[in-house]
Amino acid sequence: MAGAAHCSLQAKRLLLDPKFEGYKLSLEPLACYQLGLDAAVAEVKLRDDQYTLDHMRAFGMYNYLHLDSWYQDNVYYIDQFGRVMNLSVTLDTALQKPREVFRLPTDLTAYDNRLCASMHFSSSTWVTLSDGTGRLYLIKSGKRGNSASEKWEIVFNEELGSPFIIAHSVSFVKSDVHSVAVLLLRVEKDELDTKGSGFHITLEWVTVAEINKEGDHRYEIVKRRVLQGKSVPHYAAIEPSGDGLMILSYKPFKFMQDQDDKLEENDSAKAANEKNGPLYYWQQTEDDVTITVHIPQDITKDDIKVLFSPDNICVTLKDQPPLMEGKLYSSVDHESCTWIIREDKSLEVSLIKKNEGPRWPELIVGDTRGEFIMDSSQCSEITENLMHLTSEVMNPNPEKENPPCNAQELEDCDAFLEDSASLCRFDGDTLKVTHVINLGSNQYLFSVVVDPREMPCFCLRHDVDALLWQPHSDQPENMWEHIATFNALGYVQASKQDKKFMACAPDYSYAALCECLRRVFIYRQPTPLSTVLYNRKEGRQVGQVAKQLVATLEANDPILGFQATSERLFVLTTKTLFLIKVNSGN
Repeated sequence: MAGAAHCSLQAKRLLLDPKFEGYKLSLEPLACYQLGLDAAVAEVKLRDDQYTLDHMRAFGMYNYLHLDSWYQDNVYYIDQFGRVMNLSVTLDTALQKPREVFRLPTDLTAYDNRLCASMHFSSSTWVTLSDGTGRLYLIKSGKRGNSASEKWEIVFNEELGSPFIIAHSVSFVKSDVHSVAVLLLRVEKDELDTKGSGFHITLEWVTVAEINKEGDHRYEIVKRRVLQGKSVPHYAAIEPSGDGLMILSYKPFKFMQDQDDKLEENDSAKAANEKNGPLYYWQQTEDDVTITVHIPQDITKDDIKVLFSPDNICVTLKDQPPLMEGKLYSSVDHESCTWIIREDKSLEVSLIKKNEGPRWPELIVGDTRGEFIMDSSQCSEITENLMHLTSEVMNPNPEKENPPCNAQELEDCDAFLEDSASLCRFDGDTLKVTHVINLGSNQYLFSVVVDPREMPCFCLRHDVDALLWQPHSDQPENMWEHIATFNALGYVQASKQDKKFMACAPDYSYAALCECLRRVFIYRQPTPLSTVLYNRKEGRQVGQVAKQLVATLEANDPILGFQATSERLFVLTTKTLFLIKVNSGN
């Protein structure tokens, strides 16, 4: 990821509520409607050779219910006969049976090693579909949700190797040529991986474009690129223009290159390995920072240029590219900063901190080429400060000003299995990472389409809250925008040990999650009260309340699909489709 811009997510303070008091359980009834299915959902259970956590995440937790974000309250599923079934809702009290809009040409029962059939709505008139056997279909659907103009017609279908599921797809026009880009997800056996799970994950980025040959219009594959990683991505989406790709994953992905590129990469890797050790070393006190850089023997004082500014540093040797360059972690008194060449032919740079006291966790923002050296007095000080957190006795003196840490006070929601997830943006032309965000403990929760013309949003946990982020691929300075907050949802969802799916309304009016069986939890945004309510502890009047609602479905089958619209929740089991009316249409 060298050369990638290290970014951060900037939360909007106006969208945060530090005084949020929690959800109040509401007993208001929820209208729940159910439709029996003519045929069971085409569920594919995991085989004995699909035993890893990645198999469970990719296929075992697959959402079999597909929401068409281009048309309101329109959902689809694929049944065991290979029929694509649609339910379009206009009036809850006059629900029609799901109708068949398309039938897969292949007999799904004839394949032993297939995956679940998958689909994605690329635009208002284009659909990508996979039968789970390794065949991709590109379908022109017409305007969906309207039986008069809706007609699903295959314009491209091709066998693309081992079975896959469709992770995402987009439809776009460039230079008057219509293209559809599709992202295919596979979990494949890795013979070289002897210490890990024995599998790796591939994301194949396929571009299908309209080709005009002597008046014959047809769709053909014009580009295939493959990324490989070691964990199933939480989020993977192609930019609306087809120019880039964003992936949020626990372990990094990288493009698999051609043989020539690999040789070139190996040469550059060897050259990098020749430079043993870190590029520079740095130490700090409360007042200053000292940087030591080893320089070649033939470098003289006149060959060195060091530029200081209040927030930046640049070190250049002769006419070479900058040895060190970037934004400092904190401001310095640049007029007092100095540098010298020591006797051992090393360059020593002294920076004077503008704000005394706070320790810098890094020298140059995003630069990992240096190594921080801590002296013995600093080690002793840190050890002493942390001493109260260690004890052979569990909480021996609770009255003490700094009581020892009690492990029993930690809850499930305080622990993160994946504390090093990252969000990367890949450029479609160079196949390099252009932007990267280290998410740290910002746990991924779910994704949702707010505007179908934009990329899907993703929801991350920030402290106890859940923050919704909208990617803007065409805005480099504001690539990820904080658009909504679900108060305390990050904390609440952690207590639901049996949760299977999470979702939220595209208008942010509520968030919801469901367990593997029956129960659905709904968390409404705070709304003003029609009556006067006081906080008994503080005696102040409460202006608004956030409500939690619980719905229990009359079904013994496991929940296979879960989707939310601004008015309704759709819940799919093996043989039933449930509709829960959450908001009125007003």
